[in-house]
Amino acid sequence: MSFQPRDWRIHPPHLFEGYRSTVLRAPSQTLIPLSGALSEHQGPAFSAAAAPSGEADLTRNGRVNGEPLGERIIVTGRVLDEDARPVANTLVELWQANASGRYIHKVDQHDAPLDPNFLGAGRCVTDAEGRYRFLTIKPGAYPWRNHANAWRPQHIHFSLFGPAFATRLVTQMYFPGDPLHTLDPMFNSIPDPAGRERLIAAFKLDLTEPEYALGYEFDIVLRGRLATPMEG
Repeated sequence: MSFQPRDWRIHPPHLFEGYRSTVLRAPSQTLIPLSGALSEHQGPAFSAAAAPSGEADLTRNGRVNGEPLGERIIVTGRVLDEDARPVANTLVELWQANASGRYIHKVDQHDAPLDPNFLGAGRCVTDAEGRYRFLTIKPGAYPWRNHANAWRPQHIHFSLFGPAFATRLVTQMYFPGDPLHTLDPMFNSIPDPAGRERLIAAFKLDLTEPEYALGYEFDIVLRGRLATPMEG
């Protein structure tokens, strides 16, 4: 198996001055390219056991004494390789803030309520057509102290392995119509305007479950000129 080189014009640079933490973590010297080992091109391989039943339903996998609060949404799409072929049997993981814009993490001390019935993480394995599907709660925006009065847009984090370690992608999905997009340095660190648009899910009425949950479609392309940009 061989892969085309990544087109780094699509992905965010290591250093983007508006995104303050990149100033601290960006490499100070030119990167040295490494040739991939055979193991990076031959796996990993996943089965349905990698995502037990119910892990893709975030409205249930963290329940303690009731339903989680917030707007229920369906997030689905296809995972595709650089030649637009579906990637079957690959692990898709997500994590997100709750409806109030808070993560279950000791570092998150945002003054917003935690939801005891919402874990904020899930996983599934793609089907034969490369499709994944999650039922979750629409996350809230939250302050992140990157600059004065900085707020992150509503978003969901994704981690995908694809057919090999060489295709692994960590990215974020945003929601249409969010006024915070133009103000967010992380979103705007994507140099290609078309690439930024590929991070915004599409609302789909035909994916909506009547009187229960709205539906969003978010296809993810692992490599190539139409690749989904990596997380900044």
